[in-house]
Amino acid sequence: MTAEISIFGVFVSSLLAFALVAFVLEVVIARALATIDFYRFVWHPALFNFAMFVCLLGACVLLLSPERL
Repeated sequence: MTAEISIFGVFVSSLLAFALVAFVLEVVIARALATIDFYRFVWHPALFNFAMFVCLLGACVLLLSPERL
């Protein structure tokens, strides 16, 4: 995962792009889970959301990594 992304001439780590994708997915999933009242079964919602973000970030890195393609 050493690839960098050029944004208007500024090189940014690809981890930042993956983190943004994972964050957007986490927000969408968290809102869907809140809509169906899933969080009443969760002991610590903030910890659950952080763990979900870490899992989504790992999945994004594994699936979208340029070295994989």
